[in-house]
Amino acid sequence: MKVAVAGASGYAGGEVLRWLQRHPEVEIGAVTAGGNAGSRLSSVHPHLFSLGGRVLEETTPDVLGGHDVVVLALPHGHSAAVAEALGDEVVVIDCGADFRLRSEAAWTTFYDTPYAGSWAYGLPELPLSGGGRGREALGGTSRIAVPGCYPTAVTLAMAPGLASGVVEAEDVVVVAASGTSGAGKSLKPHLLGAEVMGSMSPYGVGGGHRHTPEIEQNLSAAAGSTATVSFTPTLAPMPRGILATCTARVAAGTTADMVREAWRAAYADELFVHLLEPGAWPSTAHVTGSNHVEVQVTLDERAGRVIAIAAIDNLAKGTAGAAVQCLNLAVGLPESTGLLGSGVAP
Repeated sequence: MKVAVAGASGYAGGEVLRWLQRHPEVEIGAVTAGGNAGSRLSSVHPHLFSLGGRVLEETTPDVLGGHDVVVLALPHGHSAAVAEALGDEVVVIDCGADFRLRSEAAWTTFYDTPYAGSWAYGLPELPLSGGGRGREALGGTSRIAVPGCYPTAVTLAMAPGLASGVVEAEDVVVVAASGTSGAGKSLKPHLLGAEVMGSMSPYGVGGGHRHTPEIEQNLSAAAGSTATVSFTPTLAPMPRGILATCTARVAAGTTADMVREAWRAAYADELFVHLLEPGAWPSTAHVTGSNHVEVQVTLDERAGRVIAIAAIDNLAKGTAGAAVQCLNLAVGLPESTGLLGSGVAP
């Protein structure tokens, strides 16, 4: 497959290229950018040695035409116009938020650009109410919306309990920490090293984070009823990773063994989601640079709440690895093609 990457100068675009380099069925075609067009790729991603001599082109339909797959790693609100210019025969995978939400009201509440509609949602492992998984909507489709990084971690942490009915959907509470790369590559004073090192801070407090409606959409799909989420993101002094700690009220009559079994059954056959042994806890360091997810769950019997924790690499399973996983499903390749690498340690 010949694959183009639009928005290749940012963190997400660079990570997509890193994964595509190792994909045995991919030829990397055009790499495009906005303000960095005309620059060599090595000037923005010096770690991509084999692609360093490539010149970033303008993001136009003519440049992106002629590819089998186009991956969009553009700022929110920019994907719709680009996708519209590409034919249905081209598989378009959007790493931005433009096509994730099924509710126009949710979009207009949290975003300031016109609603563009929704595409197939690219979280293959999502357990759905009544059975089935998210991957069932991805095979053979030509338009896929890659989930947000926070929604990926939160959904994979909590969805098994909702789909199995062992936890209630009305009172899900999430506190999640993310590395600074989740904010993108543009210069922001509060993300300077001097501001971030040795410090953690909350943001988007009080239900204001844009990923909140996407999290609720996913958990509602798992529960088969409306999920209500209180989501507090925090910024951690690390470049990559998300650690999401999620709690919800346990359903009446549910035991600790029933909770454990719900998560075990949900992920027993999944290649990338790993339920840890009892007593072991997820760590962002374990999944850095990989498409893998660590999950742990326990029951706080005194409080009557299930606690589920997930760790992901926000640029890998949270963005680029997910894009490649969706690409594989869309074109009929084994889902794990080019993705089975381990994390990086220490």
